[in-house]
Amino acid sequence: MCRHLAYLGPPVTLSTLLTEPSHALLRQSWAPRDMRGGGTVNADGFGAGWYPGSGAPPVRYRSDRPMWSDTSFAALAGATRSAAVLAAVRSATTGMPVVSTAAAPFTEGRWLFSHNGVVRGWPASVAGVAARLPVTDLLTLDAPTDSALLWALVRDRLRAGRDPGDALAATVAEIAAVAPGSRLNLLLTDGSAIWATAWDHALSVRVLPAAGTAAAAVIVVSEPFDDLPGWAPVPDRHLVRAVPGRYHLDALTTVGATSATAGSGPSPVIG
Repeated sequence: MCRHLAYLGPPVTLSTLLTEPSHALLRQSWAPRDMRGGGTVNADGFGAGWYPGSGAPPVRYRSDRPMWSDTSFAALAGATRSAAVLAAVRSATTGMPVVSTAAAPFTEGRWLFSHNGVVRGWPASVAGVAARLPVTDLLTLDAPTDSALLWALVRDRLRAGRDPGDALAATVAEIAAVAPGSRLNLLLTDGSAIWATAWDHALSVRVLPAAGTAAAAVIVVSEPFDDLPGWAPVPDRHLVRAVPGRYHLDALTTVGATSATAGSGPSPVIG
């Protein structure tokens, strides 16, 4: 089912987020706590994307190997700092290829994207949805997987100027309608904000308000990466919109209409 994480805040090393915490993505690659029946480990590759600053596009590292076996990434993670990170470990759905290009994050321009879950009935269930995309987008998918198609659908809406949260919500609604029972936790960032959906799978958020010389931060994860207080579970079928130090929740049935639920983190929600 995969596991993913997004962080915005003061610059930290990738290892601070991905390998050092007691239940970091590194540990989740072999000992996840909540796979919801979608496999037992996340050993079919991993990826990390981060923003080097100064308006530069994100840098991406992807592998088809388990995170624990990639010593090159371990060294890189300890030496690389960023204020904006999106990373994931992968559990491939049966029948889908185990290749580096199938690992999140997917990217275009300033965007980084990940999917935690599964599209039921793949590929027949979503053939009609895929048919509305430009042929060149289908021919250039990173991999023949449900996650890569979801990114193409989200990206198509972003290119059309849709609000990022609305682009995620519309994609979830579209897929859920044709592939009932799908698990659709989508995660998106442009390096300045995070948007994420919780749809039949776990998601948590933690905000760290500014204190003294420390700037505010926000972290959105499939599973909390430590046992410290402050993690708040995101209700099922909700959209998270987050910036450093605060977040806001909307029921996915009301996105684009009226806000349904305000986040209850320790700092104000986004208005």
